[in-house]
Amino acid sequence: MKRFALIGSAGYIADRHMKAIKETGNDLVCATDRFDVMGRIDSYFPDAQFFLEIENLDKYMDDIRRQGNPIDYVSICTPNYMHPSHIRFALRNGANAICEKPLVIYPEDMHIIKDIEAETGKRVFTVLQLRYHPTILALKKEIDKAGDKMYDIDLSYITTRGNWYLKSWKGDVKKSGGVATNIGIHFFDMITWIFGGVKENIVHHYDAHKAAGFLQLEKARVRWFLSLDYSDLPPQATEKGMRTYRSITVDGKEIEFSGGFTDLHTVTYQNILNGNGFGIDDARESIELTDYVRNAVPLGLKGDYHPFLKKA
Repeated sequence: MKRFALIGSAGYIADRHMKAIKETGNDLVCATDRFDVMGRIDSYFPDAQFFLEIENLDKYMDDIRRQGNPIDYVSICTPNYMHPSHIRFALRNGANAICEKPLVIYPEDMHIIKDIEAETGKRVFTVLQLRYHPTILALKKEIDKAGDKMYDIDLSYITTRGNWYLKSWKGDVKKSGGVATNIGIHFFDMITWIFGGVKENIVHHYDAHKAAGFLQLEKARVRWFLSLDYSDLPPQATEKGMRTYRSITVDGKEIEFSGGFTDLHTVTYQNILNGNGFGIDDARESIELTDYVRNAVPLGLKGDYHPFLKKA
């Protein structure tokens, strides 16, 4: 049984991490969050210690380490901009880190934490759960088998958000990395994992609400569109009362993977605990891709842009 700490335990995604820790037969020893209503923890680990300040968590972890009961893993579910400091916190406390995506916002932070990995002998793992999705695994197997064939892909993801979004840390590009990072990082990781590295990266549009562009990958030409705006939803979504629309087509064929997400964090933890988790180098391509998108000068409606952009 491994011993876990969790930072950001009141956040939405933390529930999946607690469930994964429980389902893999391990123990959440301690947790911290600035938010003090933590009833959710009672469903999983009612005996876990809870702290409002990370400084007190730090002291507690140091105390139990000195007593011979160190924390093995620190799970990190905090806002994106806090990830580098919390990863350092884990490594410096003699624990491995399991960090939600994006691992970091800025590529330079990857180099620093990789150095700290080497200094401490501990590992940094990230959550790239789409790589464990059965449909995505089947697609990768098919693409690998086909060899050097080039594919045409349209990636569309619209997940509508209310007025709160831009007032929260998610609406601050310095804290979230912007819309392409915050809602797109897992899709960019998925397509580069399957279709290869980036050869050309063109941005057609970028603002606080939406982004669109074109990627030339080793095995694919990708038109992509990401949005937070309800008005960007296509009729097939609004007619069903849906507020989220997700679509990936490969050579005109729809890849359906809306379901099957429930247990992917548990699968992620199982692989990490078995020594097969995804680390810093696995996250590199998508982090560098989104960093470029965030800083590029958009071209507008020129070239091979996503068809949704014309309406937007």
